[in-house]
Amino acid sequence: MEKTALKSIQDIEVYERTDWRSRYTANNTYDLLCEVAAKFENKPAIEYLPTAAVNQAPIVITYAELIRRITQTANLLNDLNLASTDVVSYVLPNLAETHEIIWGTEATCIVNAINPFLQPETIAKLLEAANTRVLITAASGSGIEMLPELFSIADQLDSLEAVLVVDSGLQPGEAHTLLPKTTESGKPVILYQSARDAQPSDRLLSKRGIRRDEVASLFHTGGTTGVPKLAPHTHENEVFMACVLSDVLGSSASDKMLIGLPLFHTNAVIATGLTSLIAGQTILLATPLGYRTPGLIQNLWQLISKHGVTCMSGVPTIYSALLNVPKEDSNISTLKTAICGAAPISPELFRRFEAYSGVELVEGYGLTESTVAASFNPPSGEKRIGSIGLRLPYTEMRTAIVEEGIVRFCDVDEIGTILIRGPHVFPGYLGQEKSGILPGGWLNSGDLGRQDADGYFWLTGRSKDLIIRGGHNIDPSIIENLLSQREDIALSAAVGQPDSYAGELPCVYVVPTPGSSIDINELSDWIRSHIAERAAAPVYIEELEEMPVTAVGKIFKPTLRKMATERVVTDKLQAAGIDSTVTVSDDKLRGLVVYIRTDRKDEAAKLLSDFALNFEFT
Repeated sequence: MEKTALKSIQDIEVYERTDWRSRYTANNTYDLLCEVAAKFENKPAIEYLPTAAVNQAPIVITYAELIRRITQTANLLNDLNLASTDVVSYVLPNLAETHEIIWGTEATCIVNAINPFLQPETIAKLLEAANTRVLITAASGSGIEMLPELFSIADQLDSLEAVLVVDSGLQPGEAHTLLPKTTESGKPVILYQSARDAQPSDRLLSKRGIRRDEVASLFHTGGTTGVPKLAPHTHENEVFMACVLSDVLGSSASDKMLIGLPLFHTNAVIATGLTSLIAGQTILLATPLGYRTPGLIQNLWQLISKHGVTCMSGVPTIYSALLNVPKEDSNISTLKTAICGAAPISPELFRRFEAYSGVELVEGYGLTESTVAASFNPPSGEKRIGSIGLRLPYTEMRTAIVEEGIVRFCDVDEIGTILIRGPHVFPGYLGQEKSGILPGGWLNSGDLGRQDADGYFWLTGRSKDLIIRGGHNIDPSIIENLLSQREDIALSAAVGQPDSYAGELPCVYVVPTPGSSIDINELSDWIRSHIAERAAAPVYIEELEEMPVTAVGKIFKPTLRKMATERVVTDKLQAAGIDSTVTVSDDKLRGLVVYIRTDRKDEAAKLLSDFALNFEFT
């Protein structure tokens, strides 16, 4: 991968002397992809691996074929009488067709990405919140088995008019004999491939001129109010982010990007999807379920070797798992860069992965609300391990003391809330214009951090309550609202407890109502059978006599996080037979610090090296 000259904050400032709009002339994602397809017409855009088998041949889609399919998809949706402000939601795995559906929908209206692993009740709420008119999903055998549930949901939603079903196992022109013509209430069920192939591929029938400020997509985010919020992205948000990231990462048409993260997340869609496509790269789309596919991680080094992968993206859990996969005879010398985001990576895991693989690990930071990214350690410059890097070009990023609004901006190395402003910041949550945006256009990240004298940012904690499990945001109110239904629980508070593999796992503290007793095993089983999101089920439940609270009576979760951290670290050391005393406190530069007193410092340090925590041994 070629590197850009953006080695320092000074280089970024020089780069910014040219207005970003003069660098990237396309107004929207469709025009951008048309430009790229004209330049790289016969080059593979996507190589799709249906399984994790090493010796299979990929399904290849060239840039010319991809833009034809995108145009056909746009025309199909236009034939369904969708206007530019209408919403098409997709509940899909990573199929060969998923990219064309995303970008074809954006050329006609608004695309809404939905996690297929959510519970049906949550999916229904997201479809309803988006006022979905058309649902696109996959046939049985694709990795998600939800057709009956989704047909039932479609019948319950007044706004939803049709369901398109993708069957990637079909050959061109083949009909799906088992697919019903309609849902139970009579809404049409349409085989996507047949309907797409009937459309012209050389022009948009809508003749739509897409403005920069029009909404292109919706992505659901954990939020802090139970049901995930919908974050709109404009065409400008997405075009800007893809073009700037492509420059920052030094993307080249000779690169091949392996994608194993899900195509309902902004990382796979924008950071390694659109960003790769506009550079003329080839995307190696690794199986419908990506890294969730049994055997994919075990075969990943061999697949990288066989297909000549030059870059990949993952979360810390993926890189941790790869340390346990023998490279054997796999030649991974083509792999130059591994991008890590979505959750903090421990410095020790960072060093171990680079030493084991010989691959440069590049850590970035961002949010769904910032159209995936806000900062990156410069690939061609100094990467400070443990830092989230320098701000992106044309991005303002500051730390500030925030109460109802911005009280003041922080000094160098002073901890405050990280704020972001720029062309990639979303316009506010759907139906709540400017929500999440502070006066002056600043996005409140909810993360605490500091900026050093050279412009590098360092995360120190979180002011938001979100739990980040393997890069997946979990809203603690999903747990707390559920527990409020029980008469034996007076108070509950869910926080993330540290985990060496997933980064964080949910745990919950409960206070019983007077006269009640809580059976922890029964409560755990009850939560698992009622929770709206399986990943949110707590791995640990503890009963307290009283909750820690602030002076005004609000539950004070920082104390609970310290309790959880102390418990997890103590249990880990005790299980290894290491006697220790563990305390947790706040440090003004590093945030939460775990202090460990033990006679076996080296053993303890090695045992705890995969935790994304700050340790001090005495």
